[in-house]
Amino acid sequence: MKNTLTILAALALAASAQAGCGKTSTAEGTLKSFDEKTKELTITPKEGKATKVTLTPETKGADAVKDLVGKAVTVEVSVHAKSKALSVAAAK
Repeated sequence: MKNTLTILAALALAASAQAGCGKTSTAEGTLKSFDEKTKELTITPKEGKATKVTLTPETKGADAVKDLVGKAVTVEVSVHAKSKALSVAAAK
């Protein structure tokens, strides 16, 4: 019984450590480049230095990214995995 409770407690802690809070941040700027092979975007904000973000299979709007090079974009990025893009869209 003790071993079962210990294992369940360890699994509960491990599961909660893997769960993300869903917190996101938004990066706005010009889409400087897009590498189709590595799925990596380079975004240049109005102020500051360029940021590189990687597209994932879950990224919304990823299919239209190559048409947005050189245009103003808004990229939603996970706070916990800053290199992973959640969505990409033309700036409004």
